[in-house]
Amino acid sequence: MNLIAAAIIGIAIIVILIAVCKVHPFLSLLAGSFAMAVCAGVEYDKAFDSFTSGVGSTISNVGLLIAFGSIIGTILFKSGGADTIVDTIMDKTPLQRLPWAMALIAFIVGIPMFFEVGVVILIPVVLFAARTPAVAFPTPVAPPAPRRAKTPVILLGIPALAGLSTLHAFVPPHPGPLTAIGALNANLGITLALGLLVAIPTVIISGPLFGKLAAKWVPISAPENKAEAEAPKSAENRPSFASAITVIMLPVVLMLAASVVDLTGQSETVWGRVLAFLGTPLVALLLTTIFAMVVLGYLQKFTRDAVNGMVGQSFGSVAGIILIVAAGGGFKQTLVDSGIGDVIASSITESAMNPLIGVPLVAVLIRLATGSATVATVTASGIMVPLATGMSPTHLALLVLAIGAGSVFFSHLNDAGFWLVKEYFGMTVGQTLKTWSLMETVLSVVGLGGVMLLSLVL
Repeated sequence: MNLIAAAIIGIAIIVILIAVCKVHPFLSLLAGSFAMAVCAGVEYDKAFDSFTSGVGSTISNVGLLIAFGSIIGTILFKSGGADTIVDTIMDKTPLQRLPWAMALIAFIVGIPMFFEVGVVILIPVVLFAARTPAVAFPTPVAPPAPRRAKTPVILLGIPALAGLSTLHAFVPPHPGPLTAIGALNANLGITLALGLLVAIPTVIISGPLFGKLAAKWVPISAPENKAEAEAPKSAENRPSFASAITVIMLPVVLMLAASVVDLTGQSETVWGRVLAFLGTPLVALLLTTIFAMVVLGYLQKFTRDAVNGMVGQSFGSVAGIILIVAAGGGFKQTLVDSGIGDVIASSITESAMNPLIGVPLVAVLIRLATGSATVATVTASGIMVPLATGMSPTHLALLVLAIGAGSVFFSHLNDAGFWLVKEYFGMTVGQTLKTWSLMETVLSVVGLGGVMLLSLVL
């Protein structure tokens, strides 16, 4: 019971520091880990040993992948490749299908990009598209003059946000799933394949379908200034659609190919070994990074200095993410070494609760308290390490996805994403709760439902 109390104290300190004192999550996780270790009986001069060990192992497993993912996303953005994908899909989409197009664009563009980067890229597109006359929609909105017959921005915004958030929760190489995969020793390829199976229906339900309902509750138009100022850029000197989409899909294809080799028992053949090597996350993302530098950089007439500048810029945007994830790994290792993880996992086991329900509940509580999906993921996955011992690769992957589902539950006032969405769309707090927050909740519940259905089949 002392160990449980130590875990509660550690998590409480993290929550208070992040939610109340507004301390950076890295420092909060550091302080919480120290307090938890001391309360668990670890001598104070050795309280940081497990934390530093966990930080090192996490950076070696996940940090490089996050860095490569950021490079790919930055080059895709800076070269205009992301704009090419967006414009190509929108040009071929009728007005009445724009919500579905937005979900598709977000789902494609968001694969190699972090949530915040995707928001920065896509929201201007949403605002611009929302200024198109909406007479083709079944339920046109009539806001005050002179902005009559404009498309409700929520009708297009919710599908885009749902696509990005779903990937953030369920699909590597996003930091949350990658961290859980590393902590639980899950198979990345299997997790990626099952994550895509869960993600597609989740995006449909929480995006275009829920967006119709949310647009009726909050029938607002796009802010004039942002829609005007942030319209899509000129299409000159952009890479082709084929080049941009190849960069996005290359790591996905390589990782899935490696999983197929593993599942079919071909890993000992020559081609099987080659594909297994190429599908290793580090190798797949490294090859994609080089490919993006060549195809979207040098072949687009960018100089060597310009390409190197893109690479350098990408690191600044993920330094904080890497440190938070690493600190989460340190917290996880402290849980494991102190024996607290074993106690919590045993409690869930003895309660006869399905781990696929118990684990996301832990993530939900941390998410509601801290507002951070990443902190919720790394903390929940660390607690569940003992429970994962002996699980099959398939069920380990489902456990990762269940944690992801819990980590995005009901974003509210303590979540930076909440305020980002509110300000971009010019909504009140109440309107943001009725749209963005409820969308996240629907996404979480539907995603967990998908995981449970897969557990019955696999």
